[in-house]
Amino acid sequence: MKGRPLLVFTVCWLCGSGIACALSGWSLIMGMIGALICLPLLLRMIDIRGWSILLLIGALLGGAMHWEWNDARNRSGLPEITHTPAEELDGLAAAFEGKLMSDVHIDGDRADFEMQITSVLPLTDRVSESASKERSKLTLQERLMVQVRLMEEEEQQVAAGWKRGDSVKLTGSLALPGEARNFGGFDYRNYLRTLHIHWLFKVKGASSVTTIPPEGWEKLNILRWNDIIRHKLGAAVDQIFPEPHGGYMKGLIIGMASDIDPDTYGQFSQLGLTHILAISGTHVAVYVASLLLLLSWLRLTRETSLTIVLLLIPAYVLLSGGSPSVIRAGIMSMIGLYMARRGLARDGLQMISAAALLMMWWNPYFLLSVSFQLSFLVTAGLMIYMPLIHRLFRSLPKSLAATASVTVTAQLISFPVTILYFNQFSLLSFVANFLLVSLISAIVLPLGTVALILSFLWVPLAKPLAWIAILLNKLTFVSVEWMNSLPGFVLIWATPSILWIAAYYAVLYALLRVLNRGRGDQPVVQGTEEDTAPLDRRFVGGTPERALGLSGLYNVSSQGLNKGRREVSPGSMTTLSASIAWPEYTSAFAARGAGFYAGERMGVLHKWMCALLALSLVAGLWWAYQTPQPAGTGVVQFLDIGQGDSTLITTPGGKHILVDGGGTVQFGKPEQSWKTRRDPYEVGAKVVVPLLKKRGIHRLDAVIVTHADQDHAGGLQAVLEQIPVERFMFNGTTSGTANFEKLLDTVIEKKIPLYAIEQGMSYVPDGETRLHFIYPDLGKAVDTGERLPVSEHQNHDSVVFLLEMAGASLLFTGDMDAAAEQDLLYMIQDGSLAASFGPYDADDAALADDSVQKIFTLHSGDNQKDNNMPVSIDVLKVAHHGSKTSSTEAWLQYWNAKTAVISAGVNNTYGHPNPGVLERLEAAETDIYRTDQMGEVQMKIKDGKIDVRYKLIRDDLHSN
Repeated sequence: MKGRPLLVFTVCWLCGSGIACALSGWSLIMGMIGALICLPLLLRMIDIRGWSILLLIGALLGGAMHWEWNDARNRSGLPEITHTPAEELDGLAAAFEGKLMSDVHIDGDRADFEMQITSVLPLTDRVSESASKERSKLTLQERLMVQVRLMEEEEQQVAAGWKRGDSVKLTGSLALPGEARNFGGFDYRNYLRTLHIHWLFKVKGASSVTTIPPEGWEKLNILRWNDIIRHKLGAAVDQIFPEPHGGYMKGLIIGMASDIDPDTYGQFSQLGLTHILAISGTHVAVYVASLLLLLSWLRLTRETSLTIVLLLIPAYVLLSGGSPSVIRAGIMSMIGLYMARRGLARDGLQMISAAALLMMWWNPYFLLSVSFQLSFLVTAGLMIYMPLIHRLFRSLPKSLAATASVTVTAQLISFPVTILYFNQFSLLSFVANFLLVSLISAIVLPLGTVALILSFLWVPLAKPLAWIAILLNKLTFVSVEWMNSLPGFVLIWATPSILWIAAYYAVLYALLRVLNRGRGDQPVVQGTEEDTAPLDRRFVGGTPERALGLSGLYNVSSQGLNKGRREVSPGSMTTLSASIAWPEYTSAFAARGAGFYAGERMGVLHKWMCALLALSLVAGLWWAYQTPQPAGTGVVQFLDIGQGDSTLITTPGGKHILVDGGGTVQFGKPEQSWKTRRDPYEVGAKVVVPLLKKRGIHRLDAVIVTHADQDHAGGLQAVLEQIPVERFMFNGTTSGTANFEKLLDTVIEKKIPLYAIEQGMSYVPDGETRLHFIYPDLGKAVDTGERLPVSEHQNHDSVVFLLEMAGASLLFTGDMDAAAEQDLLYMIQDGSLAASFGPYDADDAALADDSVQKIFTLHSGDNQKDNNMPVSIDVLKVAHHGSKTSSTEAWLQYWNAKTAVISAGVNNTYGHPNPGVLERLEAAETDIYRTDQMGEVQMKIKDGKIDVRYKLIRDDLHSN
């Protein structure tokens, strides 16, 4: 299979696994048939024939079969053992005995860990009796994610004493992990399934957990000691680095990313710098290179140094937390060290192929890990693309050209995966990585590591190095914060398709290849010890195309391969350490420098090909950047954000309006500050903003907050901080709470036009959409120079508006109460509501419209001819989550809605929606959609027709 047989085999294996992951049932069979038909044709195009094709077909089938075999075995055994359906086990009290299988993570009032069940203890007849009968027949292999709710502050110290390997007995209740409740939302249930976990076990109080330390040979649990060492290292870092530097350095040195300040992490994430906040391949490379250089200074032989470092790499992988990127780098480094020890030529693509194959065989679910995907793609991309990009920087000095080519290549390769999972990309990411990665990796990381080691000898000895690292950290933090403060550089991208990602890589490679081939014949560069090349004798001394091979990398010398693939010369330890630690980078440091190709000329044909490919790349990027939306169709998306309200309206003209943003209600008292978590769940940041980004919402043309209650306005703080907003509209009052005051301050700070909604105002975002505001009737205009009026009756003063879009009508009611409903009915009857929609003098021309007068004049008491004509709207957003304080019979009868939507949290403590409200809606023959049962509800509207879909499909629910 030419020069890289393992590479081609691994690619086929990964393709088989990917097809099996994406498809199931008959679609999987058809997909595999299609792949088997196309694969031989593709292989023949790259000149692979004969028995090699059969072997690669076997790799494709093997990858698929290996995935299916593992996936079929990945299921919960509890329903079978207890003879109880999973739906009935959800919420059931139980007691288990087993082994603690992970480190214990303590955050505020919660302690989390993984547990392997060994037996079911008697607690409930339904579970214990049936389980005891099956215990002799079946071996329990169930793994639980245990969540312990700590009741007292002292229990944090108790939980800190629980260690991996302890025998544990606990009492609590089973719970199914949450599934994705919004289209494109995070699926916690599927995530835990990739960890072979199918149940949460919720425990109240540390007193419900009993642990017994291991005895005898069980004390020799390597992972248990690894956890202890990591905690000791973390404590040592905290001793020499104050916060926020302590958490930052723990993430940088020992991979404790959970201790990094959430605000710091967010700042780095926006600039694409998170890869340096947790242990990654770069850290392993620095570790390997530093050890090799240190051992060379100690005058150890080359072979001894390589052997020592080879044996130490697994220890570092364990100490750093064992993320997929670290495992990948560790495997590649060990292969490189072994081959260097044996004097064999090293091929980076073959090494990364071996690492991928080993990891996929061990755990096929690595394929779904973002860390795995980014690590392998960027590393392979550096090997394949960087030699081509490196030549574009021929006018720069050699070292600067190498740094620039590494940065540009890494950013171009990681870009599609970044927007796939994070839906944003900062144009300053290139600059930030170019300036900061070298500083952090080459200076801060070694300084911090040495300071940590010295702290175990004598803390004052470590302080000077820590002080220097802190100064550099402050410089880094200031730089990151400044770059993030610059407006317009962060671009939001809708989630791209896998096909688009594949096309991006193909077009980018073709463009770079043509740019380089168009420069004429390239001289063959004789390889050095750090080169990576295909292991095929026929390529030695051949044409430039053969010398470049699949990746465009340099070839090894004929002398080296003719001697059994031995290296040309031992070389210096510096060169050797660099080539082993950074096999993906070494081709950028060719002996002749980047300017070696400066004199080549590009022909006319190649110029036209470059122009066409460049145009295709730009067009593809522009197409992917657009917000996906059916032409001429309006979409109303009732998001499931738990107990609260949030609705995204996209008009036929492409305008985006967000009505409320949900919010997390906190009930903690000031004296219970210990319960506060490091990164508390906030629905705006965790649900609303990610969904807006996934859907490619580059900006919001309007944010409407119906009232100031936390479950409607709380999530908007994160929205304003991360997404541009054109106008902010509210009811003209404040609740006086700190959160809402902060929200208004953010609006003013960002210079967002602020509108106090008044009865009679209309907002016209485009020709097919009108929002008519019919409540509240406060008669107060906002004046930012004076304090806003404080209203203690925010529900009563909720913004109510009628949306007319694409021929359909929808009524949004906020949390209005029965008194507000009655007030509006009176205003409609006496004609005052219709009269309020006169000419409105607004600075924003879009906030003026009087067409709604016709609607309410028709039903006023002054119009005796038509006031008995029935009103009928298409959709009613039921007020106050279906509370009994709203949705009176008179209100529902007047609007006569065909469809009603209720936004409420699953199993909420308020009992929403109220059974009486549901009965009144059913009596009115109104179709009911509930987010607590159906998840997100979406309505696509065109020419007056409404197409409804919802996220969660239930057999007992009607479908539209």
